[in-house]
Amino acid sequence: MFGLGKKKIVVASPFAGQVVPVTEVPDPVFAQRMLGDGFAVIPEEGAEIVSVCAPISGTLRKIFKTLHAFAIVGDDGAELLVHIGLETVELKGENFTALVESGTKVSVGQPIISVDMAAIRAGGRTPITPVVFTKNGQVSDVSITDSHPSMAGVKVATARFA
Repeated sequence: MFGLGKKKIVVASPFAGQVVPVTEVPDPVFAQRMLGDGFAVIPEEGAEIVSVCAPISGTLRKIFKTLHAFAIVGDDGAELLVHIGLETVELKGENFTALVESGTKVSVGQPIISVDMAAIRAGGRTPITPVVFTKNGQVSDVSITDSHPSMAGVKVATARFA
């Protein structure tokens, strides 16, 4: 009753940058929360090679073949997708390096994928990186707790389980 006792999960930034609501992602699939609620991180302007880290602890369920995204199932059952940049699937893995394998147990702040953000920008792609809860109906809302430029592994959002 009144939402008391509902479970919450704290989520960290996957890399240094400005944290924004997912509704500010310039892609309707993310902005309209079609894949789920969450937030996004805009990498620092001068960032070149960036290590994209686990925003929660859990099991790395999948690294996509094109290395542009990965999915984690948290220790508490939360399912998160980290999508590195927009339209980056078209790069077919170019400018990305996997640092761990699917199935690996990961901790908050652990590097998962290295990406050449300078090359992403130079190729005309947007480096904004959505972090969304993908399990339908799993969270009732996500609130950004720190929108200031953040560092990898720093807690920046809280999600309330539905």
